[in-house]
Amino acid sequence: MQFEGRVWKYGDDVNTDVIIPARYLNTSDPDELAKHAMEDLDETFVKEVQPGDIVVAGKNFGCGSSREHAPIALKAIGVSCIVAGSFARIFFRNSINLGLPILESGEAAAAAEKGDTLRVDLATGKIENVTRGATYQAKPFPEAVMKIIQAGGLMNSIRDEVLAREATYAQ
Repeated sequence: MQFEGRVWKYGDDVNTDVIIPARYLNTSDPDELAKHAMEDLDETFVKEVQPGDIVVAGKNFGCGSSREHAPIALKAIGVSCIVAGSFARIFFRNSINLGLPILESGEAAAAAEKGDTLRVDLATGKIENVTRGATYQAKPFPEAVMKIIQAGGLMNSIRDEVLAREATYAQ
Protein backbone atom coordinates (compact mmCIF):
# COMPACT_ATOMS: atom_id res chain seq x y z
CA MET A 1 0.00 0.00 0.00
CA GLN A 2 1.27 3.40 -0.97
CA PHE A 3 0.02 6.86 -0.11
CA GLU A 4 0.93 10.31 -1.28
CA GLY A 5 -0.42 13.39 0.40
CA ARG A 6 0.05 16.83 1.81
CA VAL A 7 1.47 17.17 5.32
CA TRP A 8 -0.38 18.53 8.33
CA LYS A 9 2.36 19.02 10.95
CA TYR A 10 1.93 18.94 14.73
CA GLY A 11 4.26 18.68 17.71
CA ASP A 12 4.79 16.26 20.58
CA ASP A 13 2.11 14.85 22.88
CA VAL A 14 -0.91 15.43 20.65
CA ASN A 15 -3.56 13.82 22.81
CA THR A 16 -6.86 12.21 21.95
CA ASP A 17 -8.72 15.13 23.57
CA VAL A 18 -7.52 17.46 20.82
CA ILE A 19 -7.77 14.88 18.05
CA ILE A 20 -11.48 14.59 18.88
CA PRO A 21 -12.71 16.69 21.81
CA ALA A 22 -14.68 14.89 24.52
CA ARG A 23 -17.77 17.03 23.89
CA TYR A 24 -18.33 15.04 20.67
CA LEU A 25 -18.07 11.57 22.19
CA ASN A 26 -21.83 11.18 22.38
CA THR A 27 -21.65 9.64 18.90
CA SER A 28 -19.51 7.03 17.21
CA ASP A 29 -20.69 8.03 13.72
CA PRO A 30 -17.50 8.45 11.67
CA ASP A 31 -18.92 11.24 9.49
CA GLU A 32 -20.02 13.26 12.52
CA LEU A 33 -16.67 12.75 14.28
CA ALA A 34 -14.81 13.82 11.14
CA LYS A 35 -16.53 17.23 11.29
CA HIS A 36 -14.66 17.96 14.54
CA ALA A 37 -11.26 16.32 14.01
CA MET A 38 -8.39 18.38 15.41
CA GLU A 39 -10.61 21.46 15.85
CA ASP A 40 -9.22 22.37 19.29
CA LEU A 41 -5.64 22.16 17.99
CA ASP A 42 -6.00 23.52 14.46
CA GLU A 43 -9.21 25.24 13.40
CA THR A 44 -8.13 25.15 9.73
CA PHE A 45 -7.74 21.36 9.63
CA VAL A 46 -11.41 20.42 9.19
CA LYS A 47 -11.93 23.15 6.61
CA GLU A 48 -8.85 22.45 4.49
CA VAL A 49 -7.83 18.80 4.88
CA GLN A 50 -8.16 16.79 1.67
CA PRO A 51 -8.61 13.05 1.24
CA GLY A 52 -5.18 11.46 1.17
CA ASP A 53 -3.48 14.10 3.34
CA ILE A 54 -0.98 12.86 5.91
CA VAL A 55 -0.72 13.88 9.55
CA VAL A 56 2.86 14.23 10.80
CA ALA A 57 3.72 14.73 14.47
CA GLY A 58 6.44 14.45 17.06
CA LYS A 59 6.59 12.00 19.93
CA ASN A 60 3.73 10.34 21.78
CA PHE A 61 0.98 11.03 19.24
CA GLY A 62 -2.43 9.89 20.49
CA CYS A 63 -1.62 9.98 24.20
CA GLY A 64 -4.42 10.46 26.69
CA SER A 65 -7.59 8.41 26.83
CA SER A 66 -7.99 5.15 24.97
CA ARG A 67 -10.92 6.32 22.88
CA GLU A 68 -11.24 4.76 19.45
CA HIS A 69 -13.00 7.93 18.34
CA ALA A 70 -9.65 9.63 17.64
CA PRO A 71 -8.42 7.33 14.85
CA ILE A 72 -12.00 6.97 13.58
CA ALA A 73 -12.26 10.77 13.16
CA LEU A 74 -8.93 11.03 11.34
CA LYS A 75 -9.68 8.12 9.03
CA ALA A 76 -13.20 9.38 8.31
CA ILE A 77 -12.01 12.85 7.35
CA GLY A 78 -9.69 11.26 4.79
CA VAL A 79 -6.27 11.14 6.45
CA SER A 80 -4.41 8.42 4.55
CA CYS A 81 -1.78 7.80 7.18
CA ILE A 82 0.05 9.24 10.16
CA VAL A 83 3.82 9.54 10.50
CA ALA A 84 5.12 10.38 13.97
CA GLY A 85 8.22 10.09 16.10
CA SER A 86 6.27 7.71 18.33
CA PHE A 87 2.71 6.79 19.22
CA ALA A 88 0.94 6.14 22.49
CA ARG A 89 0.50 2.37 22.68
CA ILE A 90 -3.30 2.34 22.80
CA PHE A 91 -3.60 4.80 19.91
CA PHE A 92 -1.17 2.65 17.92
CA ARG A 93 -3.28 -0.47 18.48
CA ASN A 94 -6.60 1.32 17.92
CA SER A 95 -5.29 2.71 14.63
CA ILE A 96 -4.27 -0.72 13.37
CA ASN A 97 -7.56 -2.25 14.55
CA LEU A 98 -9.47 0.43 12.62
CA GLY A 99 -7.30 0.22 9.50
CA LEU A 100 -5.61 3.63 9.85
CA PRO A 101 -1.98 3.25 8.69
CA ILE A 102 0.68 4.69 11.00
CA LEU A 103 4.46 4.72 10.78
CA GLU A 104 7.09 5.70 13.32
CA SER A 105 9.99 7.78 12.03
CA GLY A 106 11.35 10.58 14.15
CA GLU A 107 13.60 11.71 11.31
CA ALA A 108 10.82 11.95 8.73
CA ALA A 109 8.53 13.68 11.21
CA ALA A 110 11.16 16.23 12.25
CA ALA A 111 12.13 17.09 8.67
CA ALA A 112 8.60 17.45 7.25
CA GLU A 113 6.86 20.81 7.21
CA LYS A 114 3.19 21.68 6.81
CA GLY A 115 2.30 21.60 3.12
CA ASP A 116 5.13 19.26 2.09
CA THR A 117 4.18 16.21 0.03
CA LEU A 118 5.04 12.80 1.44
CA ARG A 119 5.00 9.48 -0.37
CA VAL A 120 4.69 6.51 1.99
CA ASP A 121 5.11 2.82 1.18
CA LEU A 122 3.73 0.71 4.03
CA ALA A 123 5.14 -2.56 2.69
CA THR A 124 8.73 -1.29 2.76
CA GLY A 125 8.45 1.43 5.41
CA LYS A 126 9.93 3.96 2.98
CA ILE A 127 8.87 7.58 3.55
CA GLU A 128 9.82 10.02 0.85
CA ASN A 129 9.50 13.75 1.32
CA VAL A 130 8.86 14.65 -2.31
CA THR A 131 9.04 18.38 -1.58
CA ARG A 132 12.48 18.21 0.04
CA GLY A 133 13.95 15.33 -1.96
CA ALA A 134 14.72 13.25 1.13
CA THR A 135 13.98 9.64 1.99
CA TYR A 136 13.56 8.05 5.41
CA GLN A 137 13.09 4.52 6.64
CA ALA A 138 10.47 3.34 9.10
CA LYS A 139 10.02 -0.24 10.21
CA PRO A 140 7.53 -1.92 7.85
CA PHE A 141 4.61 -3.84 9.31
CA PRO A 142 4.57 -7.63 9.39
CA GLU A 143 2.33 -9.40 6.88
CA ALA A 144 -0.42 -10.06 9.44
CA VAL A 145 -0.69 -6.36 10.30
CA MET A 146 -0.63 -5.39 6.62
CA LYS A 147 -3.60 -7.71 6.02
CA ILE A 148 -5.55 -5.92 8.76
CA ILE A 149 -4.76 -2.49 7.30
CA GLN A 150 -5.52 -3.61 3.73
CA ALA A 151 -8.88 -4.99 4.87
CA GLY A 152 -9.76 -1.64 6.46
CA GLY A 153 -9.46 -2.88 10.04
CA LEU A 154 -9.43 -5.92 12.29
CA MET A 155 -13.14 -6.71 12.06
CA ASN A 156 -13.06 -6.56 8.26
CA SER A 157 -9.95 -8.75 8.25
CA ILE A 158 -11.63 -11.36 10.43
CA ARG A 159 -14.78 -11.26 8.28
CA ASP A 160 -12.70 -11.74 5.12
CA GLU A 161 -10.86 -14.68 6.67
CA VAL A 162 -14.08 -16.35 7.81
CA LEU A 163 -15.67 -15.91 4.39
CA ALA A 164 -12.58 -17.32 2.67
CA ARG A 165 -12.64 -20.38 4.96
CA GLU A 166 -16.37 -20.87 4.38
CA ALA A 167 -15.79 -20.74 0.62
CA THR A 168 -13.03 -23.35 0.95
CA TYR A 169 -15.22 -25.67 3.02
CA ALA A 170 -18.15 -25.25 0.63
CA GLN A 171 -16.10 -26.71 -2.22
